[in-house]
Amino acid sequence: MEAYLIDWTNLLLRWLHVITAIAWVGSSFYFVFLDNNLIKPKSADLLEKGVDGAMWAVHGGGFYNPQKYMVAPPKIHTDLHWFYWESYSTWLSGFALFTISYLWQADAYLIDPAKWDMSPTLAVVLALALLAGFWLVYDALCRSLGQGQNGDLKVGLSVALVVIFACWLANAWFSGRAAFLLVGAMLGTAMSANVFFWIIPGQRKVVAAMQSGQRVDPIHGKRGKQRSVHNTYFTLPVLFAMLSNHYSFLYSHKWNWVILALMMFAGAAIRQFFVMRHGYKHGRNRHPWPYAVVGVLVIIAVMVALRPAPTVDWTGQLPEQVTLAEIKPVIAERCYACHGAEVQMKGLRFDDDAVIRQQAQSIYQQVSVLKLMPLSNTTGITELERALFARWFEQGAR
Repeated sequence: MEAYLIDWTNLLLRWLHVITAIAWVGSSFYFVFLDNNLIKPKSADLLEKGVDGAMWAVHGGGFYNPQKYMVAPPKIHTDLHWFYWESYSTWLSGFALFTISYLWQADAYLIDPAKWDMSPTLAVVLALALLAGFWLVYDALCRSLGQGQNGDLKVGLSVALVVIFACWLANAWFSGRAAFLLVGAMLGTAMSANVFFWIIPGQRKVVAAMQSGQRVDPIHGKRGKQRSVHNTYFTLPVLFAMLSNHYSFLYSHKWNWVILALMMFAGAAIRQFFVMRHGYKHGRNRHPWPYAVVGVLVIIAVMVALRPAPTVDWTGQLPEQVTLAEIKPVIAERCYACHGAEVQMKGLRFDDDAVIRQQAQSIYQQVSVLKLMPLSNTTGITELERALFARWFEQGAR
């Protein structure tokens, strides 16, 4: 029953996390689009009101006329909408999902004994330290290097180096699957922290100054803009990291940290293409196609580098008939660590013949087709043994 309830909790949290992430990413993309498409008006009435940019748009049968004020409008005539719960809900649901899926079962999902046979408690502490540590380092870089000439470039290069180091460190400490997710969660934490610590507080100060008739300090808008831009470039790398745990050929590779760093770079380059493309038709940027080309070429290079070796024909090395008796010794050696008498992950105990036969299709999919199990292959299952499971299932799982 416990495994059943955990599965439901995992499913519902994952569903909530995806929904809130769509809302957050969607609003982020929309405001980047506005920033690149709002044109300084020529009409005297708009200029007199302090409008710095405006545009007309049509959607769903209605016409919209968004306007932007660089510092603050003289007066807000209707309710002011704040965009922050999309961010907070995404992080909270994501952290809850991470807790249920990884921290709660750290011995199975975080730890790879072949890398570091640490205790579950230490694994949890290090995982949380990685999330908090990146934010502290990133925030310090933004505050110390982000001002002055070429500040954005200095911050960008420094953060990129920190992310590359984090890719290596996470994959050196944790199982590959957990490491990819952790680096994505690390960037996602920084994105939400940007909203919580800088963007929203700065906007609140602007609104408070405007309502009290005081001069609005433009520094709040500049800081908020800086962090918002960073969030935009983090988006595609984070989404890749979150999706990668379904593809073991990525995180189980010996150069997994390089793969992660390259794919995150490709995502950021492609995102740069779309950011600049939104303003191209108004002559603000030359056509940014080189960014897209670079991102796509990096992805293709990774695909070529990871291409599978020629398939080995194991036919001659397998018994002609494979029954449960032939695979039970392999199950005992490779699977009992998580599905034996002492531990039953997902409520499955594979020292029970009836359970093995009942789960035959799932075993075949996880072991022979997807090659996701054993997790991170911590028990060292061989390709010959995977082929043995495949023949057993194909012959009726007797």
